[in-house]
Amino acid sequence: MKSPSLLLLSLCCLALAPHALAQVEYVDPTIGGVGFLLEPTRPTVSLPNSMVRMYPVRADQIADQINSFPLSTISHRLGELFWMKPFDADANPSTWSAPSTYDQDHTTPYYYSTRFDDSLIQTEFTPTARCGYFRFTFPSGKASVLFANRQGGSLPPQGDHVLTGQENFKDMSAYVYGEFSAPVTFKPETVAGKPGFAAIATTPGQKVLEFRYGISYISIAQAQKNLEHEIPHDGFEAIKAKAKDRWNEVLGQIQVQGGTETQKRIFYTSLYRSYERMINITEDGHYYSAWDHQVHEDKRPFYVDCWIWDMFRSLEPLQTLLNPEMEADKVESYVRMYEQSGWMPRFAVLWGTHACMNGNHAAPWFADVWFKGVRNFDVTKAFEGVRKNSLEGTHIPWQVGPKCGLDDFYNEKGYFPALDRGEKETEPLVTVEKRQPVPVTMENSFDDWAIAQLARVVNKPADYDLLLKRAGFYKNLFRADNGFFWPKDTSGKWIEPLDPKLDGERDFYDENNAYTFNWNVMHDYDGLFTLLGGREKAETRLDDLFQETLGANKYTFWHKLPDSTGMAGQFSMGNEPSFSIPYIYDRLGAPWKTQKRIRMLLESFFPDTLLGIPGDEDGGAMSSFVVWNMMGLYPVTAGLPVYDIASPVFDSVTIQLHNGKTIKIIAHNTSHDNKYVQSIVLNGKPLNRIWIRHADIVNGGSLLLEMGNTPNRKLGSDPADFPPDSMTVDPMAFTTPSP
Repeated sequence: MKSPSLLLLSLCCLALAPHALAQVEYVDPTIGGVGFLLEPTRPTVSLPNSMVRMYPVRADQIADQINSFPLSTISHRLGELFWMKPFDADANPSTWSAPSTYDQDHTTPYYYSTRFDDSLIQTEFTPTARCGYFRFTFPSGKASVLFANRQGGSLPPQGDHVLTGQENFKDMSAYVYGEFSAPVTFKPETVAGKPGFAAIATTPGQKVLEFRYGISYISIAQAQKNLEHEIPHDGFEAIKAKAKDRWNEVLGQIQVQGGTETQKRIFYTSLYRSYERMINITEDGHYYSAWDHQVHEDKRPFYVDCWIWDMFRSLEPLQTLLNPEMEADKVESYVRMYEQSGWMPRFAVLWGTHACMNGNHAAPWFADVWFKGVRNFDVTKAFEGVRKNSLEGTHIPWQVGPKCGLDDFYNEKGYFPALDRGEKETEPLVTVEKRQPVPVTMENSFDDWAIAQLARVVNKPADYDLLLKRAGFYKNLFRADNGFFWPKDTSGKWIEPLDPKLDGERDFYDENNAYTFNWNVMHDYDGLFTLLGGREKAETRLDDLFQETLGANKYTFWHKLPDSTGMAGQFSMGNEPSFSIPYIYDRLGAPWKTQKRIRMLLESFFPDTLLGIPGDEDGGAMSSFVVWNMMGLYPVTAGLPVYDIASPVFDSVTIQLHNGKTIKIIAHNTSHDNKYVQSIVLNGKPLNRIWIRHADIVNGGSLLLEMGNTPNRKLGSDPADFPPDSMTVDPMAFTTPSP
């Protein structure tokens, strides 16, 4: 039964149905399907935030051959489950190892189709939340399908219509129950190094074979129930139509008018990608948790697959605005993981905590949803978990668990120490990812600020004082003589020599260099400006960021910093810590520069092509940045319930909210040249500032912007109108609509 707010949202979507039905047609899942240097996007076919996700296994979108079709994926970039491949000849050990060339490849969010060149076999797929539906067409009439458990398990048939299976991976298992549309015979087939193969041959003369199946992380019996619930009797076309309707319902929550057809393709494809993570793995009120290896009964959905280092910045804030009920369930899932394992996860993937990257970024995510009015989670337990990670856990990159000597040093001295060049590592917990002392210090400073805000919520004043002090640790690595955040050793000596442009990877920074991390102080820009010598000097330094050379030829730079892609000067559009940087101008009295930079970045690095993503997509991180900025808003600091106003590309954007209200963003005269905001009116009231509150959005109404081709340098230039930018600010002061 739908909640009243969800029912009202559904009615709103139905009322807009003649327009909403068009939204999914703009989505092109192949955008970004070839990476500049890093991972491409995958043309994922699924329902929003759902268990079953399918894409053809190949190197990238222009790869000439397909290896297989998985029944589902573990996670974007982290592997697949139950490989499957149709063929029309007798199976032999080389059948599987030989990929197939293909043509006539067509992808939508709800439907995929391709055809093999030699056999002309057509493969079609459409999903439900926990199930998938394949339809194969065999022109030769020799219909066979080969299944594989590449990671170990079994594939026992049941009779002449049913295949079941178990695949083991990362200390857990996935299960499948599948039914064929015609009688099949099963011939076990073993290929060296690939256990669990089974060749399935149908009756000669069969030209169309359908295979529908359920996936479960609980049992084969549950996989069967999932299939019975979600594909009871409906045929392929009916399931395909339902999947299309679901995507139109979700994408239709945001209606845009104006702009070009290209801009609409970019926008709605980005919105589609923003629903790839997290995924709901609850099955009939039960879920398997990899955090304690138990099956739990729970009335609330359980979500996994959260790459929090990437997602807390823009993806989760976008979902907080669009789907607050789901966002509360996601946060509560993290709380469950903490209760079951004893540590708050870093990357909470399907198989448990993937100790990836650095930081304690669940903290700003929790603070962000709380101060935006999403309260349906155990905030006390959430605070307890992130506090434990900060004060009792290790800050070593790619590790989660108890603290070590380096953490004791950090807690006492207020910075993570670097090794000098050539110095041998002394801490066994440090991996090939090394210490990354500058980002570890800076990002944990931000995270501790967020935990301090949660301490206020749960009435822990002593913790608030302690954590706010730790939020200032970033200052201990600022080097006044050159104006950079710089690594230093345990004796307090700066590491020399060091090139702030080229010495970025792992030893001292992480995926970025000193130029990027100079601005990674989202909780205390005011303090940063003081370190840089005042706002005027800070603005000059920010200008320099976009104007500096790479410091080497391109192949040398990217050999050193392969994750710093989408370069505009020393600004890296292809890596998430850069997302908030263009908006720093709003805090320096020059918002017109934000507007100019954002339009340049959107137009330069996010086209509707195979190269349409400048870095790793990371399951919606990059795409959500595009959604926000094309609408003309951005959540600069997770934990502060405010949005900066930028430069909308559409004449109007209408968002249907789950509380039944509507917010409309209108940009009069916006165009490629008319990128500059001339004036702002919120619900009939003129604004001199260039930011609004989350409560202004969810309260409904209109945001009217007049656009022009010349900057209005006065708008937002008064320091009294700057967005909140100090770590002493109380987020609670901004939780009500603007007066």
